Amino acid sequence: MANAVQTAEKKSRSLKPFGRLAPYVKRYRGIVAGALVSLVVAAVTSLTLPLAVRRMIDHGFTQADGTFINSYFAMLLVIAVILAAASAFRYYFVITLGERIVSDLRRDVFAHVTRLSPSFFDVNQSGEIVSRLTADTTQIKSAVGATASVALRNLILCLGAMGMMIVTSPKLSSLVLGAIPLIVFPLVGFGRSVRKRSRAAQDTLAEASAFANETIAATRTVQAFNGEDAAASRYGAAVESAYEAARSAIRSRALLTGIAITLIFGSVVAVLWVGAHNVLTGTLSAGTLGQFLLYSVIAAGSLGALSEVWGELSQAAGAADRLTELLDEVSTIAAPEKPETLPVPALGRVELSNVHFAYPSRPGKSALHGLSFNVTPGETVAIVGPSGAGKSTVFSVLLRFYDPQQGSVGIDGIDAREVTPGDLRERMAIVPQDVTIFAASIHDNIAFSRPGATREDVRTAAIAAQADEFIARLDKGYDTEVGERGITLSGGQRQRIAIARAILKNAPILLLDEATSALDAESETLVQKALDGLMHGRTTLVIAHRLATVLKADRILVMDQGRIVEEGTHQSLIRHGGIYARLAKLQFDAGAEEVLATAK
Repeated sequence: MANAVQTAEKKSRSLKPFGRLAPYVKRYRGIVAGALVSLVVAAVTSLTLPLAVRRMIDHGFTQADGTFINSYFAMLLVIAVILAAASAFRYYFVITLGERIVSDLRRDVFAHVTRLSPSFFDVNQSGEIVSRLTADTTQIKSAVGATASVALRNLILCLGAMGMMIVTSPKLSSLVLGAIPLIVFPLVGFGRSVRKRSRAAQDTLAEASAFANETIAATRTVQAFNGEDAAASRYGAAVESAYEAARSAIRSRALLTGIAITLIFGSVVAVLWVGAHNVLTGTLSAGTLGQFLLYSVIAAGSLGALSEVWGELSQAAGAADRLTELLDEVSTIAAPEKPETLPVPALGRVELSNVHFAYPSRPGKSALHGLSFNVTPGETVAIVGPSGAGKSTVFSVLLRFYDPQQGSVGIDGIDAREVTPGDLRERMAIVPQDVTIFAASIHDNIAFSRPGATREDVRTAAIAAQADEFIARLDKGYDTEVGERGITLSGGQRQRIAIARAILKNAPILLLDEATSALDAESETLVQKALDGLMHGRTTLVIAHRLATVLKADRILVMDQGRIVEEGTHQSLIRHGGIYARLAKLQFDAGAEEVLATAK
């Protein structure tokens, strides 16, 4: 996305960002047709008024009894009613269309973003993405709804008025038409400037929103370190930068409006000066000049309104650019054109062969170096090692959050790149160290792994995860809302919710990333019993340092700097006296000494 931002202006000029909205508009042809009919009726009705005025001036005052005047005023009343009805329908249709299109656009952009690979989020802030989904789509809603209808209405009025001006007086109209290029070219030039500055303002505001989102989510950390003033100062500076960028766009738009109105009405005054002299010489009637005057005012007013609308559309085009960039993002993790099918029933075999991997955000620093190992169905394998050894990266590659630069990852004998990511991940359940809890009920959080699960299924999983007891003590039980990121739950409670989520999924391959790290001794004992039952009959990979999990593993893989440097059972690795024995001694101290003595 960063590269896309740098080339945004080039793209915006050549690709016409609003063109991306055409498929959304086509979905609602009935609403579009209603809006267009209402617009045309309102515009045509407005254009009939000058005709009535000319007839009144040239013929109405010659009738002594006033019958002619009465009939014309009655007709004007009918025209006013038609104009009011058409305007009401126009407002309804265009605003409905704007709301409908933006709702669809938000849904599609969100769905697309959630399917992008993690490498996209490694270099882009979630707050900025949310800003695009909210602030940018709001601008587009205004453009597609009210602004677009105003623009189309004024365009119809302008063209219609110009046509009637030609019919009314070709001589005067030739003077007006000659001035049009002098008006249009400055509008186009300044419109580009407005668009460029509007884009810069939107980008700056998105950066401020991203920081605000991140800070609010970490309020407790900010307050714990007395960082309120520093955070407020940084956000204030970001908002000030956004204000300066917005003011630059406003200046350009104001200048655009001023120049447009000056040119438009200046040309009208010049033409009317000529027309007034024609009336004096008798070559033009007063009614005809009045008609031409009204059409000139309508045309000039429409052009002036278009100049303002052009600025708003330019701002919305910048927003469309930013959303287009999101929609154009291609996930680096994609399903093959002809995906293979994983065997049924699932076996749970895992194989990594000569895997070399570096994160896209750090291409020069390899996280895995020629990693190879096999896990047979039903086997429990523990992966241990110092911080930064690449343990969690193994899980990211297994889940196909990333593809290795070399080597392959196989599940049940099929290369992970040959199946759809959805089918691959359906075979795995993960309990991460950093648990994600949504701002929803406990039931919905557990059922996230299996949408549509019944309350009984959820409760069974919670019981197995030793979570039912604390859930039952809550005021609303499983319907209790847990707050953003599960802020109302303790670390151990969040961990047990995550374990229940994995139990409910009932996948053949289980990935445990320090699954008991946030639990106290008593909870760990209970949860370990639940995990023992969950692990039975399943292929399990465990990232752990605690002996309770490692002791029961069939094999232990010791990683260091992206490589497997030791492999064996707990006792054999203790006797070997390598990295594993050192980590055990450092972490468990006296307990490790006892284990060493027992092993020897």
